[in-house]
Amino acid sequence: MATSYPVKLTDRISLIDGFDMDLSERTGTYVIAEEQLTLIETGPSPSVKYIKEGLEKLGHSLADVTYIIVTHIHLDHAGGAGLLLQQCPNARLVVHPKGARHMSDPSRLVAGAKAVYGERFSVLFDPVLPVPEDRILIRGEGDRLKIGSGCVLEFWNSPGHATHHFAIIDPVSNSIFTGDTAGIHYAQLANEEISFHLPSTSPNQFDPDLMRQSIQRMKRARFERAFYGHFGMVEKPDAAFDQSLEWLDIFMEQAEAAAIAGESHTELAARLKELVTKSLAAEGIPDNHEVYMLIELDLMVGAMGMLDYLRRKKR
Repeated sequence: MATSYPVKLTDRISLIDGFDMDLSERTGTYVIAEEQLTLIETGPSPSVKYIKEGLEKLGHSLADVTYIIVTHIHLDHAGGAGLLLQQCPNARLVVHPKGARHMSDPSRLVAGAKAVYGERFSVLFDPVLPVPEDRILIRGEGDRLKIGSGCVLEFWNSPGHATHHFAIIDPVSNSIFTGDTAGIHYAQLANEEISFHLPSTSPNQFDPDLMRQSIQRMKRARFERAFYGHFGMVEKPDAAFDQSLEWLDIFMEQAEAAAIAGESHTELAARLKELVTKSLAAEGIPDNHEVYMLIELDLMVGAMGMLDYLRRKKR
């Protein structure tokens, strides 16, 4: 059964579906209802209208927002920040130190995304607007942000997916907002009570060793919940983290074999899909399930990132 969004995940945290790529349960915005109303992730600019609608359904307006936090600056997580800030007069953007300059001048982000998404870029991401420097708040490893009298968020550097990536710890719920470093949570399968996670290995800063270190750090903290950029809440995060780590090993083994054979990213993605399809078939998921629309896209982009990493490593 499809979930109706926004949905209240805890007594303080809700999730708005941003309908990234016009798909439900792909990318969302988390709302933390503290004294300083805080959003985590904007998604791309086409998602901003859904954020506004979702906030209104939750009883808030755009003027109520104090902080907008992005785990990293990839356009599917932060591309809508400039547009959203135009409509949130009292808000500031919180971003990793390595991402701040790209938020004030997103030209390189746009060029990188066009290289990956080609002619689909405009439909998926336009407009990508700069964020005024005086509305940017930088947070890095160990930094904190007070959003309520009883809530101080903490930031952890979490490279692996990107160097400009942090995770956000909410001490009140003993939870972590993982962005993409801990992988992708396929909500379409969670709706069928199957917990399935794959690593997110997109170009051009993917590093499997750093990703393992970041995920293992998350595991050691024993969080009660994890909130994924793609998509939704997991209440057994350690098992989810383990699954991403297991698939990361499989992905890299296949990528190294593909690189030796001189295969393209398309051929590597096909290799990986066979393995994923076999795994999900064992869980009773048919190969025509709607989730494969997302999995195929993720594997295609992820294959590009893995082969790019191996080329960089060889150099």
